[in-house]
Amino acid sequence: MSTTSAPSGSAGITLGRRDRGVHAREVLSDADAVLAALDPEQREAATALSGPVCILAGAGTGKTRAITHRIAYGVHAGVYVPQHVLAVTFTARAAGELRSRLRDLAVAGVQARTFHAAALRQLGYFWPRVIGGAPPAILEHKAGLVADAATRLRLGVDRAAVRDLSAEIEWAKVGLLTPETYASAGVRAGRGEPGGLDVLTVARLMEVYEQVKTERGVIDFEDVLLLVAGIIEENAEVAAAVRAQYRHFVVDEYQDVSTLQQRVLDLWLGDRDDVCVVGDPSQTIYSFAGASPEHLLGFPRRFPTARVVRLVRDYRSTPQVVALANGLLTRAGRAASAAAAGLELVAQGESGPEPTLTVHPDDVAEAAGVAERIRGLLSAGVRASGIAVLFRTNAQSEPLEQALADAGIPYLVRGGVRFFARKEVRDAILLLRGAARASTGEETLGDEVRGVLATAGWTAEAPASGGAVRDRWESLAALAALADELAEKRQGARLADLVAELDERAAAQHAPTVEGVTLASLHAAKGLEWDAVFLVGLSEGLMPIALAEGWAAVEEERRLLYVGITRARRHLHLSWARARTPGGRAGRSPSRFLDGLIGDPVERRRGTGAAEGERRRGRRSTLPTRCRVCTGTLDSAAERKVGRCGSCPPDYDEELFENLRGWRSRVAAAAKLPAYCVFTDATLVAIAETVPRDEAALAALPGVGPAKLSRYGQEVLEVLGGSVAPGRAGEA
Repeated sequence: MSTTSAPSGSAGITLGRRDRGVHAREVLSDADAVLAALDPEQREAATALSGPVCILAGAGTGKTRAITHRIAYGVHAGVYVPQHVLAVTFTARAAGELRSRLRDLAVAGVQARTFHAAALRQLGYFWPRVIGGAPPAILEHKAGLVADAATRLRLGVDRAAVRDLSAEIEWAKVGLLTPETYASAGVRAGRGEPGGLDVLTVARLMEVYEQVKTERGVIDFEDVLLLVAGIIEENAEVAAAVRAQYRHFVVDEYQDVSTLQQRVLDLWLGDRDDVCVVGDPSQTIYSFAGASPEHLLGFPRRFPTARVVRLVRDYRSTPQVVALANGLLTRAGRAASAAAAGLELVAQGESGPEPTLTVHPDDVAEAAGVAERIRGLLSAGVRASGIAVLFRTNAQSEPLEQALADAGIPYLVRGGVRFFARKEVRDAILLLRGAARASTGEETLGDEVRGVLATAGWTAEAPASGGAVRDRWESLAALAALADELAEKRQGARLADLVAELDERAAAQHAPTVEGVTLASLHAAKGLEWDAVFLVGLSEGLMPIALAEGWAAVEEERRLLYVGITRARRHLHLSWARARTPGGRAGRSPSRFLDGLIGDPVERRRGTGAAEGERRRGRRSTLPTRCRVCTGTLDSAAERKVGRCGSCPPDYDEELFENLRGWRSRVAAAAKLPAYCVFTDATLVAIAETVPRDEAALAALPGVGPAKLSRYGQEVLEVLGGSVAPGRAGEA
C-alpha cells in the first residue's frame, strides 16, 4: 500500500490514501489549535498565508506571536513545507526566539536567520560552484584596515575617529553607495564630518579601504550581502536554486531594512510576491546606520494587492503608559510616522500608576533620586532584573552607576562598557596617576586635571561630530567634572586625592550582574521590556541630542523616546536635571518632547535653562524660527542658522559653496584641525546663502564669533568676493 507523508512539523503521522480524509481532519484540528490563542487582528495576520502581507505592529502588540503562529498555521494546514520558509530577523537573539517558539508550536525545519547569516550560508554554498575555491575570509572588525587606509593617505586619525569612519563606511555600503557617489549623498543626508574629515576625504578613504581589503583577500560583513546579490543577479542557475529552496518569506523589524538588504530580499523573491513583512515605523531608530521606514510604509504601493493588517492592542503596558506613548507621537511637529501608518496603541492591561516627571538640580541628584525610587520598588517586591534605567548616551551612566553602588543596589550595564572599564577612562586615570607623582599643587585641581586630560584628547568645547568621538569626549568631561566636584567638597584637594577617589569609585562598582538593575542606552533597550523603567536626562541637548540637525533627525529622537516609554510594563519615571554638576550653572532646559505631554508646564519652565541664557545674551531673537521657504517650524540650531529647514532646497550658488568648502579644508589642514573647528557645515551654508559683504554682516551670522571673525573673516570675504585664487586661501 502506497503512503503519503505529512509535511514536516504537522501531525507527523504517515497514513494510507484511504485515510486521507481522517488525516485532513487531524491537520485542520492542529491548525485551528494554533489560532485559538490569538486576538482577531493577530488571527487575521496568521490566516493570511499567501500573497504580499504587511503587518503593522505597534509596541507590545504581540508581533512575534502573530508571525510564529502564521508560520505554524501554514505548516499545520499543509500550505507550507517548513524547509521552504525563510524567516529573516535582525539579531541572532530574535532568530533564536523565533525557532524556540516554532518548536513549541510543533514546527521544525523552518529557517530563521539574520540577513547576514542567511546570505553567508548561501555564499558558502554557491561560491565554490560559481567562483571556485573557498570564499574569502570575513573581517571581524574594520578598524585595522580603516587605520591602514588612513595611514596611506597620511591622515592623522585616532582610535575614536577610526571607529566613526568604520561606521560611516558601513552606512555608505548598506546604502549601495560607492566612493564616487558617497560625497554628494553624504552632503544630502547631512552626515557632517565623520571622524573630523570632510566628505570628499572620507570618499577617498573608502576607495583606499577597498583597495587594502582586496590586497589582503578579505571581505567585510556588508560584502557578504553585496556578493550574494551579485551572484544571484548574474547567474540564472543560482537564482533558480535559491528561489526553489525558499518560497515563503517573513521579514521581522522591516522598518530597519537597509537599501542593501532590500536588494537581497528582492533577488530572493524574483518575480514572486509571497512575502510577509512586519514592522513598526514608530520604532525606526537606526537611520544613522542606513535603516529606512520607507520600505515598510511604501509596501502597499509596491504591492497594490497587499493585505495590510494593523496590530494595535497593547498587552505589555498599562493604559497610563500607553496614553503617554500615544501622546508623544501625536505631538510631532509634522505628520508622525505612526499617524501615516494609522497606528495608535489600545491598552489591554489593568490600570497602573501614572507616569511621573521629576526635575533635579543636577545629574548627581538625579542619579540619587533614581536610586532612592529603585530602593522603594525593591522593597515593594519588584525584582531588580525587572527594573531598567535608560539614557541617551553611554557617558550618562557614570553617576547612575555610582548612585546605585552607593545604595548597595546590584546593576548591570547592557550595550555598553562600564564607565571605569572604558579604554579612554582607564588611559586617563593612568595619566592622572603619573601626573599626581609630579604635581606641585600650584594650579587648581580642575585646571590641573584638564591639562592632563588635554593630552588624552579632551577639549574645552564638545566635538561637533557624534559617535565614538563624542562618547570619548563625554567620558573625559565627566572626569573633569568629578575633579571640580571633589575640589568643592574638599578644600585643598590635590591630584593624588582625585586618583584615590577614582580608585574607590571603581572598586565600589563591582556589583553582581546576575540579578541587577539594567543600565542601558535607549538604542540598546530596543526589543526589551521591564516592569519599571526610568528615563533620565530628558533635557534639550540630550533628548533630542544636540547633534540632531533637521526635522527628520529630531523626529528620530522622538521615536527613540517612544521606544524608551514603551519598554515599561507598569512603572514609568521620567526626569531631567538643570545642571551637570552640583553647584554648577543651571543652564539646561527640559526636552521639547515633554511640552504638553507630562508634568506641570510652570515647573518645566522654571530655572535658568539654555534658552533663557540665550535670551539674556540677546541672541535668540536674532534667529528665525520659521523656514523662509515653506514657513514650517525650524527644529534645530543648524536650521535656524540658515533660516531654512533641512527638507527645503538650498538657494546658494553651488560653485561659491564649494569654494568655501575648499578654503575651509585647506585652512584646517594647515592648522592640523578638523574642518568643523574652522566653521561647521551649517555656518558655511549660512555664509553661502547670505553672502555677507563686510565683517559686520559676517559677524551677524550664528557660528561666527569674535575669535573666528578675527582669524578667518578677511579670508572669507575674499572668497566671497572672488579675489582668492583656488589654491591660495589658507596657505602658509
